[in-house]
Amino acid sequence: MSAPLAHVMYVEDEPDIQSIVKMSLETLGNIRVDVFDTGEAALSAAPALQPQLILLDVMMPGLDGPATIAALRKLPNYRQLPFVFITAKTRPEEIAALMKLGALAVLPKPFEPLLLANELNRLWRQFCQRQQPTSNQEAK
Repeated sequence: MSAPLAHVMYVEDEPDIQSIVKMSLETLGNIRVDVFDTGEAALSAAPALQPQLILLDVMMPGLDGPATIAALRKLPNYRQLPFVFITAKTRPEEIAALMKLGALAVLPKPFEPLLLANELNRLWRQFCQRQQPTSNQEAK
């Protein structure tokens, strides 16, 4: 059984969306949320944090979402950390390109704040299940 999702790094440049996501995850999901308004700020703070999952916007000034993930992936504790994009870029080819970067999911904006914590918890559980070896692999 995996540990519940308890700590998320969230990178988003829009203050209103930051507030909604933070309130939603903390209130409904009992999830600690560290919010950063730029990829650079997240990258600077990352060594002192130990989130279980990264949630981030795609379109941001400076380092965009994909560039932020690429930079975080160079840090030892972030190489295998799961991440989810939350974005208004929802054309099939855009979603496919983001998924190719290794995202667990691409969530559309606008999103339903009352369902966000449940969706991230579902994605977290799926990720943890994929990380556990199967009984056949253990027997080898």
